[in-house]
Amino acid sequence: KFAEENSDRGLHVLVNNAGCMVNKRELTEDNLEKNFATNTLGTYILTESLIPLLQRSGTAAARTRVVTVSSGGMLTNKLDPVDLQFESLTPYDGTMAYAQNKRQQVVMTEVWAKKYSDVQFTSMHPGWADTPAVRTAMPGFYEKMKDKLRTVEQGADTVVWLAATQNTLATDPRNSGEFFQDRQNC
Repeated sequence: KFAEENSDRGLHVLVNNAGCMVNKRELTEDNLEKNFATNTLGTYILTESLIPLLQRSGTAAARTRVVTVSSGGMLTNKLDPVDLQFESLTPYDGTMAYAQNKRQQVVMTEVWAKKYSDVQFTSMHPGWADTPAVRTAMPGFYEKMKDKLRTVEQGADTVVWLAATQNTLATDPRNSGEFFQDRQNC
């Protein structure tokens, strides 16, 4: 609906940063696992629906961009293409489901970069930042690490840099599909 309502506008940057970490397996009214529905399927549907608008808004000199905020937690997970909704994950572990969702986002970013060469796609890890989501979804982690967490501004730095910079590391089409942390591709 959002894409349809805004089809006559320009769109130069899309930042995918909505997400959740539900710590027990719950289903949506459409019978989808909630973490998957929000973190993976929501990102996919929004991005795919906005591709035509992004393509119309960009030029060869000023490519449009999609930045997907992932998580370093995904580094603990290889992609499991079989159990996308964690039906076999027993006992269910919301942190591991979230990490798998974040791996799925990174893989989607790589695929989009190959499929849509006229849009710059990147994914990134903001570092562990002191956010309400970290405090509520991972209270044990928060208590142990609260003095070492980044500020929200520090966590947002690479997102903003990827979305707005003219630095060639972030804008070079050869780097489309790359994963970044602290302004560096990993």
